Amino acid sequence: MAKPVKPFIPEGSNPSLEKFICCMMEDGKKSVSRRIFADAIAVIKTRTKEDPMEVFSKAMLNVTPLIEVRPKRVGGAVYQVPIEVTAKRQVALSIRWILGAARDRKGMPMSQKLALELLDASADQGGAFKKKQDVIKMAQANKAFAHLAK
Repeated sequence: MAKPVKPFIPEGSNPSLEKFICCMMEDGKKSVSRRIFADAIAVIKTRTKEDPMEVFSKAMLNVTPLIEVRPKRVGGAVYQVPIEVTAKRQVALSIRWILGAARDRKGMPMSQKLALELLDASADQGGAFKKKQDVIKMAQANKAFAHLAK
């Protein structure tokens, strides 16, 4: 039986940070992705007195969804059914929403857009946090269909 491969994590990093960098990567250019993230951390350092990694962690935590809606077809009608989100999907959604909101900002380099989005998300603002709020509202509105889950 093959021995499981242990992922390489550079010094001073952690698995969630590596996951974020890999998700940010385009065309297999991880070094570019790392540089963008490092520049974003530098921008956060200049804008706030807090530790930039704390800002990153807080932003991820604030954007992480606990509930989402999934479509379920019952008798010809499609209902939006609220369900709990698994831990792995919570991380994936929060990363996707932060990167999507950062990419939607216009008129500046990606490192600056990412830094501003992380700062906004850590302060319960910004596009990614708004996305989470919209998902929560949708789940609240469709609470009546919760009994249809599974």
